[in-house]
Amino acid sequence: MSDRPAGLLARLRPDTYVLLIVGMVVLASVLPATGAAAPALDVVTKFAIGGVFFLHGAKLSREAVLRGLTHWRLHLLVLSVTFGLFPLLCLGLASLPEPIAPKALAPGLLFLGCLPSTIQSSIGFTAIARGDVAAAVAAATASNLLGVFLTPLLAALMLGSQGGGSALSSVEAIVMLLLAPFLAGQLLRPVIGGWVQRNAKFLTYFDRGAILLVVYGAFSHAVAGGIWRQIGAWDLVRLLALCAVLLAVVLAATRTLARTLGFAKADEIAIVFCGSKKSLASGVPMAGLMFPGGAGIVLLPLMIFHQIQLMACATIAQAYARRDQDAVSPTAE
Repeated sequence: MSDRPAGLLARLRPDTYVLLIVGMVVLASVLPATGAAAPALDVVTKFAIGGVFFLHGAKLSREAVLRGLTHWRLHLLVLSVTFGLFPLLCLGLASLPEPIAPKALAPGLLFLGCLPSTIQSSIGFTAIARGDVAAAVAAATASNLLGVFLTPLLAALMLGSQGGGSALSSVEAIVMLLLAPFLAGQLLRPVIGGWVQRNAKFLTYFDRGAILLVVYGAFSHAVAGGIWRQIGAWDLVRLLALCAVLLAVVLAATRTLARTLGFAKADEIAIVFCGSKKSLASGVPMAGLMFPGGAGIVLLPLMIFHQIQLMACATIAQAYARRDQDAVSPTAE
């Protein structure tokens, strides 16, 4: 295998960042923001979330959204899995009896199912596996664009069916809090697009730093509300198992559907990686706005699923790449 896939994998591994996110959980558990610091942190967090979605709008190219739209069957399948199959599976998991699925984590499982796909890792893993990168760019971008609209609405519908609609009592306001900065970024893209590209590295630090801030704020509220009295070690073990099963089912479903519907191998790879992901970058800021005061416990399933999906998809991408290499390499008699 060439050094390029290995290099891509090295860049995609989020070990340090995941450790930083876990560090924010630990810090909030030991030293939560309380008293006068809590409302101040809430204000700063909301500005940070607005900045994140502004940058999302400024970075997402409309050309990337339109690219490959002639391959509508592929995009329709990815979106159907992301916003159809995933929510239904998570609804089923959240409805399992208490010995299997902790009820305190049910809202987080439902929220996880409503999120859009990732962009960076979906495209990166598709490239490693030698899939259709252009299709992955279009599918992942469209998923995130639609997620700004669909995620709050789906979450409101699903949480309402479980008696948790109070956290989303003002869906229109929530959607506007997400959309306003996003649309502003899109509108200003012709003006600031070049600056955004030139400062992509710095803006990535801002984006990730904002997510760390939201995680700290969310878990500060959660610790004040007694999250670790509600969630124990056995609950986390059960959640880990549920997330692993969920990912395995979706990976198998996307691969089976792609083959049953007659997609080429390169398209199958894009479908598997774009359809099986859930975005931490979009999910954390959304949770901060959609669950004020209660985002910490809601984020636990997403944080665990995110790490599992990256580890599993790195292995699958390497397997696809090896098989592709073996198919073109001469075999010894």
